[in-house]
Amino acid sequence: MDDPVVPRWLYWTPRVLAILFAVFISIFALDVFGEHYPPGQLIVALAMHLVPTLLVALALFVAWRWELIGALLFLGLGAYYVATSWGHFRWDTYVIIAGPLALVGVLFLLGWLRRMGPTTRR
Repeated sequence: MDDPVVPRWLYWTPRVLAILFAVFISIFALDVFGEHYPPGQLIVALAMHLVPTLLVALALFVAWRWELIGALLFLGLGAYYVATSWGHFRWDTYVIIAGPLALVGVLFLLGWLRRMGPTTRR
């Protein structure tokens, strides 16, 4: 990544934060091991709990190549979480889950805007 238009921190920060967030939400999937499911149901339950991690990983995969689409995906994931779970949790839960998604989305958007700004000739 030797793009003179986008600083290294703006390139790497959203990517690293997205990876860290995927690891963070994966931790919540571990609660299925305390439920004493039979092995078949345990695998299904674990897979279901890892769907959010898969969505974040897919969004990161897209964002790595197409920052604008990735920014929209991350912002959309944050908005979707808030819209579908509104009223079920305290406000800080929304900040902890949707906040990092929104931050990553904004950082990808800033990187894209910086790359597509008036200094580039694409």
